[in-house]
Formats: sequence, C-alpha cells, structure tokens
Amino acid sequence: MKSLIAAIKRAPKSSAFAATLVAAVVVPAALFAWGPSRTTYTMESPADRVTFNSITNNTNYGDERDFITIKNPATGGYTETVTAEPGKEYEVRILIHNNAAANLDLKALNTKVQAVLSPATSKKNAITSYVSADNAQPQRVHDDAFFTSDKDFNLAYVPGSARVYNNGYAAGGQGKAFSDTLVTSTGAKLGYAAENDGIIPGCFEFINYVYFKVKPQFAPVVDFSVQKKVGDAAKNSWTENLSVKTEQTVDYRIEYKNTGTAQQDNVVVKDQLPAGVTYVAGSSKLYNSKNPAGKVLTDGVTATTGINIGSHAAGANSFVVFKAKIAKNADLAKCGSNTLTNKATIATSAGSKSDNADVTVAKTCVAGEKPTPVTPATPTPVVPAELPKTGVSENILSLIGLGSVVAAVSYYVASRRTA
Repeated sequence: MKSLIAAIKRAPKSSAFAATLVAAVVVPAALFAWGPSRTTYTMESPADRVTFNSITNNTNYGDERDFITIKNPATGGYTETVTAEPGKEYEVRILIHNNAAANLDLKALNTKVQAVLSPATSKKNAITSYVSADNAQPQRVHDDAFFTSDKDFNLAYVPGSARVYNNGYAAGGQGKAFSDTLVTSTGAKLGYAAENDGIIPGCFEFINYVYFKVKPQFAPVVDFSVQKKVGDAAKNSWTENLSVKTEQTVDYRIEYKNTGTAQQDNVVVKDQLPAGVTYVAGSSKLYNSKNPAGKVLTDGVTATTGINIGSHAAGANSFVVFKAKIAKNADLAKCGSNTLTNKATIATSAGSKSDNADVTVAKTCVAGEKPTPVTPATPTPVVPAELPKTGVSENILSLIGLGSVVAAVSYYVASRRTA
C-alpha cells in the first residue's frame, strides 16, 4: 500500500498512469489492517475522551493504529508481516494505550485485549487483535498482523507464553504472566495498578504491552532419497562406476534417507542384479545410527520382495551393503567391454525411487570374436525458449489486474470486519 501511494505522489498530475492508479486505490482506506476509522490524535494534542491506540506520532512507537506486530527473527525488529518458517516460534506484541489526556483523569473501564488466530490453512494467515473498554470511543478497535509462506500452514498459540509489561503491577524487566484467555472468544481483562481489574488510566505512563508466541504448523512433508554405489567396503571407497576384473568380488551400497518432515515406516530395499553379477549369500548388512557396526540381514535384498529396514524419523538414513561376484570370462555377454548396470529401488508408502551403479568389465576375446563397436549417443536438440512478451497490452492488463485485486481484497476485509 505504501509503495502504491508513493507511486501516485511521484506520477505527473496529468499522466494516464496516475489517473488509473488512483482509480485502483481510492476505494480502500478499508485496505488498512486497522479499524474502525476513528478520530486520531498526536503527542501534542492527546484525546479528550477514553479512546485506544489512536495517536499517530507516538515517539517510542509510531502510528498506534498498527498496534499488533510480529518480531522478525532476522532483524529483531517488530513488523506487520513476517515470513513463516517450519519449526520456529514467533513473538507477537500488542500495544494498549488509553489516549486520554492525563489532566482529565479519564480511566478506561473493563478493558480487555484479545488475539484471534486465523483457523485457515493457507499461504497467508492473519492474527487480529482487539482492544476494548466499556466507556471507550469507539468501544473496540482492531488491527491485523500477517504471516506468509510459499507453503500452506496455520497458526497455533503457544500455551503459557503470554506476558504483560507496564509501569504498574507488571513493572520490571520480566513483566508478569498473562492469561491464556487472550486467545479465546472472551479475551483477557487487563489492568494497570491491579492485575485484571480492567482499569487503565489515560496517558503514556500507563501504557501496557502484551506479548505472546505463536507457531506456524505446516503439513508434514513426505519425501526420501535413494543412492546406489559400488566399491570396496573395507576401504570405504564408493563410486557410481567401477572398473573390475572377471570373477572379482565387489561391494554394493544402497543409501536411503528420509528427506521429509514426517516419519516413514516399513521402508523396503530391493536390488536388481544384472546378468553377469551374482549375489554372495550371507553378505547383507544394515548400517545406521542404531547399528553403527552393521547388522546382519537375511538374504532377501535381491529377491522380488526386498528387505524391510523398518521406520525412519525425519532426517534419518540407513545403508544396506552386500557383496556380489562378477562372472568369469566365458559367462560374460559380449567380447570386449561390458557395462553391467545394477538397479536399487526403495519402496515406501509415499511411492518408490530407484538409482543405478555400474561395473565395467572386459571380456577377453576368443578366436573368431570381435569386440562389439560402441554406438555414439545421439545429441539432444536444443529448443530455444519463447521470447518475452512486451508492449502496451501487457501494461493495460497489469493495471486491470491491480484494480481487480484491490476490489477483491476490499470485499474480503469488509466481510471480516462485519463478521
């Protein structure tokens, strides 16, 4: 919104751009996150009545109408919008200030504060704060703060996290614990001289701040990776392509890793050996955090059913290692170089994934045999990317789209305030 207003101010008064942009944003003073529209005051001219969060130039805060903010972990400052990240908790702050001039001795009665967390699961979620008193004008004011993400999430209040700070009963750097009813439909009563008496005198020295924490909740991500390699287990030397000799014994290693955020159960490892490679009975072992020295497995990894290696928490991994023997010279398929591709597959409730490892072995040609010629790979044609579109039509569509978005958001905000 601020950038749009700045653009209007910079545009020439006669420009069509300015006219179109003004048409798009004139409608919504309703787009501001706070409400309702009300008389505002300044440090120099405080209110002549009990009213909350309506001073526009608070030296220590700024515009009090934006009275709910979120602490940005990256900067340490408080802002209206923060990007939500999995696994993190965020501190939210609410300002409560009776703007009545001190010399009028006007006290807010039955003062309450409430925070409403959006129940929706979406890529943008709001926390709406309400501050009210029986004798305030207007009786209740509200403001929004927002969390955004490129993934769907909802917000959960962290129980027991609310605290209140003031110069009265909650004076001192630690503040006082505040009621969890803050996030219920009734809200929580707030006092100054006495806890929860609902009386807030007018003036800056009687300001209250309420802090609490929320946690974004993202849907669990189910994903994993599989990696197949061949080499020498004794030397812990692994590669995706190994040159070997006939009748040599090699080690194959299959790694499964849970790359998601949810536990995966009944992980099955299967391996498909090519012709020319034979499994060595009794050679399969499982390595992971519970079996660092290796656990002997049954001989099922190369069977059609594979081996079930159990459950894995998010981030956990396991290695299945087994031995195989390369065929003797007479049993290899062709004269010359043979590439024997071994395929490993991991099967889970989230589907299956595969990876390959190759061994290359040379068959000594016998009398009359000729090495099979190598066929060069066919190059993949390069398709040029579509050129970007430019021109007046694109700009017109952008402006029309802006107007539509503004109208839609205005309707949404209006519908929330009347709910």
